[in-house]
Amino acid sequence: MEMTTNYYSIGPLEECLAQVGRVVIIEDQEIAVFRTSDGNVYALANKSPHPKGGPLAEAIVSGHYIYDPLHDWKIDLTSGAVQAPDTGQVATYPVIVKNEVVQIGFYDNNPSLVNNK
Repeated sequence: MEMTTNYYSIGPLEECLAQVGRVVIIEDQEIAVFRTSDGNVYALANKSPHPKGGPLAEAIVSGHYIYDPLHDWKIDLTSGAVQAPDTGQVATYPVIVKNEVVQIGFYDNNPSLVNNK
């Protein structure tokens, strides 16, 4: 069965400030959206993989990584992988910018399947 991607517009690119996370809700899922200083936009689940959790939208952005604001875990924005010495994975979502509007993709209305490794 082939999965299709449904894209949801979250607003103009200019509303995604560089180095600042924001939260959007799509299909009852909290998504943390980040725009890096080079202009790329990334979307991840807004929950730290740390056992005590926490919101990732408040993370510190450095290059293509974020630092969990509560536990200082380093997370790759491109893959959602937690960097050593810690371990874990954050679900990531495909992002496209079309006509200066940011869109986040979900597969077959099941956001839990999106790049969740």
